Parts: sequence; C-alpha cells; structure tokens
Amino acid sequence: MATKLHIVTGKGGTGKTTVAAAMAMALASKGRRVLLCEVEGRQGIAQLFDVAPLPYEERQVAVGLGGGEVYALAIDAEAALLEYLQMYYHLGRAGKALDRFGVIDFATTIAPGVRDVLLTGKVYEAARRQVDGKYAYDAVVLDAPPTGRITRFLNVNTEVAGLAKVGPVRRQADSIMQLMRARTTRVHLVTVLEEMPVQETVDAMTQLGAEQLPIGHVIVNLVRPPLLDESTSTALRDGSLSESVVAASLERVSLDAAEAAALLTEGEAHLVRQSLQEAQRGVLLTEAKAPTAELPYLSDGINLGGLFDLAEALKAAEIL
Repeated sequence: MATKLHIVTGKGGTGKTTVAAAMAMALASKGRRVLLCEVEGRQGIAQLFDVAPLPYEERQVAVGLGGGEVYALAIDAEAALLEYLQMYYHLGRAGKALDRFGVIDFATTIAPGVRDVLLTGKVYEAARRQVDGKYAYDAVVLDAPPTGRITRFLNVNTEVAGLAKVGPVRRQADSIMQLMRARTTRVHLVTVLEEMPVQETVDAMTQLGAEQLPIGHVIVNLVRPPLLDESTSTALRDGSLSESVVAASLERVSLDAAEAAALLTEGEAHLVRQSLQEAQRGVLLTEAKAPTAELPYLSDGINLGGLFDLAEALKAAEIL
C-alpha cells in the first residue's frame, strides 16, 4: 500500500502544528511508522515534543500507544537543494561550494517557486522512498503553510511554469503534482469557531478545489464546551439571575456582592462566546463542503499528554 500523505493547513493561531502532531500520534497509535514534517523553519514540532531543535534529518520524537513510531523532519530549502544536487547530479563537494558562495540562497530568493518545489520535493521523496521493497513510512503528515498561501505552495506546477518548461525541475514539479492530487493524499484545514478563520477556511477550500487538490476534513480546534445548564443560561439571558441570588446560593464560600457581580459578568461573556461558536459552526455546516471534526480546548495547555488526548479525539472522529 502507498504511503498516505496528510497535509495540515490553517490560519495562524488556530493550532495547525498541534493538530498535525496529534494526527501523527493518532496514526502511530495504530502501530504505524509516521513522518511528521514542517517547512516554515519555526521548530514548532521540537517545541511540542520537548526535544532539541530538529536538524535536516529524520529523528524519532515519540512512540504511539499502539507501538508505532513518530519521526520528525524540519525541511530546509537550502539543505534540500544540496540533497537534490547530490541525488540527481552527484555534485557532492561542488554543491557545498555553491552554498558557501551564497548561490543557493540567491537562487531560491530570485525564484520563490523553486523554494516550494524543493520543500514539497523532500516530502515527495519521503513519501515515495522504499526500503527492501516496502515504503519507509506508512504515513507522512505535513505541517504546511497557512491557508492564505497553501494553494500556491502545493500547486508547484504553476509556480515553476515561467521558470522551467522542460528539464529536471519541470519533471520534479510534475511528479510532485501527481502526489498532491493522488487518491492517498488529503489536505486538512484547521480552524477555530471565529469569523475570520472560518471565512479563510471556506475561501481556501474553494481555491484548493479549483486546483483539483483533494480536501480531507475541516478540523475545528479549541472548541470550548458549554459550562452552564439550560436553566442558568435562560436566567442569565432574561436577567432573572441577580447578584443577590448568586451570593445567596454560594453563601457557604462567603461570596460578597462584588464577587457575585463579577461571576455574573463571566457567565454572560461565556454565553456570548457560545453564541459566536454556534453561529460559526452554522457557517461551516452550510459553506464548507467537507466533513468536520472538533477538538476540545485543553485548559492545561499542550504537552505530550495533551497530544495523546487530541490524538484519541481524531481517532474517534474516524478521519484517518
């Protein structure tokens, strides 16, 4: 079976790196060997798994509950170009000499499309690599750029069209596009239930669809559960829940009038947040033409235990 490629994108601040890491853990919990890649140079994976900054090599960072393994790779465009020159042209020391002269940085600066070809090209190599007749990884998870530029990043054919009509760069781009549009590839979009991220998600889905890039799930992250029962919510809305009533009901904890007022304010703000969440959930339901899955807000923050919790939620949603 071919390696499955899961591409994770989302507006900044929605937690796409966390979701990508949780997705890798979920896949590993099924006993699979998974590669988790990042391409933005932020070392977000290393921070999540509390390991040293990742070099340009694949390193194991975690073991899934089912015995699978998670490897991580921080893809650097310059290192990828050196590897490309060695693999296809056997330049070896000559390639490193180009790096010392700054030629590689110059090339990827004047032709940004080449940089994306190199970054996605490394993902392609990892997904297609075989060892003893078997694929090296059961799945590759890519922590991709944000939704604002995800279509351009993945559609490398368009990016290099004006640079290379024929030749090895063009062939590389064509091979990458075959992988990006393959039946084994899915682009997942991470959002939160707020107006701007939801709208950007819907717009990105339209752009991805126009380029025939396969959309997977919309993953709604940081969902806050309702904390108030229906009767309390109704009383807050109609104003029948007064400061004196709150203070009296919590008399055993010595709540004064000012504290009761603050508690009422918090409750009203919570209702507003819940109302906004519901409104944006409705937008996704009507405008996002893809299945959705929701991940809870973790009040204790994200650590390895939190990644396991999110991984279990992704498995329960059956999106992998």
